Amino acid sequence: MKINWKQKLTSRKFWAAFIGFITALLVAFGVDNLTLEQVVALITAASTLIAYIVGEGIVDAARVNSEKEIINDDIQG
Repeated sequence: MKINWKQKLTSRKFWAAFIGFITALLVAFGVDNLTLEQVVALITAASTLIAYIVGEGIVDAARVNSEKEIINDDIQG
């Protein structure tokens, strides 16, 4: 089974689960609250950036494919 990483990296559910997992690990290892908040903030910021970049890549790819289809239709028509 192949994982669709584009879909995963743009999923809010994935990032919420990831943050929850990391938070639970940090609490289990006795990390102080300030460090915990900083780690969660860092992951949230990174996930927002990653989701934006992947999402824009998907939009750009769709636009290029759409333009190719228009050009092919013009050539064939």
